[in-house]
Amino acid sequence: MKRLYLAGASGVLGSRLVPLLLEAGYVVGAMTRSAAKAQRLAEAGAQPIVCDVFDRPALFTAVRSFAPDVLLHELTDLPDNLDELPADSLLNARIRSEGTRNLLDALDGLPRPRVVAQSVAWTMPLGAEADAVAALEKAVLDADGVVLRYGMLYGPHTYFEAEPPDGPRVHIDVAAARTVEALDAASGIVTIVE
Repeated sequence: MKRLYLAGASGVLGSRLVPLLLEAGYVVGAMTRSAAKAQRLAEAGAQPIVCDVFDRPALFTAVRSFAPDVLLHELTDLPDNLDELPADSLLNARIRSEGTRNLLDALDGLPRPRVVAQSVAWTMPLGAEADAVAALEKAVLDADGVVLRYGMLYGPHTYFEAEPPDGPRVHIDVAAARTVEALDAASGIVTIVE
């Protein structure tokens, strides 16, 4: 069985990915910052890993102890409500740049795990987030990984529950299913939109 380390397992997309990954036969190490969410991940059948991506020593220990065949990076740092989303989210930019670097550094010394990471299918306005998206994509591609460029997510528990946004967009359940399919994609960019 392949071992998959899912960073961002308790997020909107991550929580949908856990059962799909288990069904696909992966042993899932489900990383969350929240100890309260770890029980839910365990009940779903994953191995919960409570860890903050910015705590390098703890992250290195967690990733190396799990020894993944695949690292799936679905981390974001976004507010729960769209109207609280800043025009240029420095928190989300940090998780994409520093968080990605920390995850990739944690793989040092392991036998070349496959890296798959979340990005966006639209052009970000100039600023910290756009720079962070570019840095994330470059780092993942330099590691011979796969960049998943998602459209704006809509559906239950997203910013767009009632009404789909303008494109590029993708329903959250379609995004989750296509993510699992993309785990076997060749190194490069996979766009996940309707």
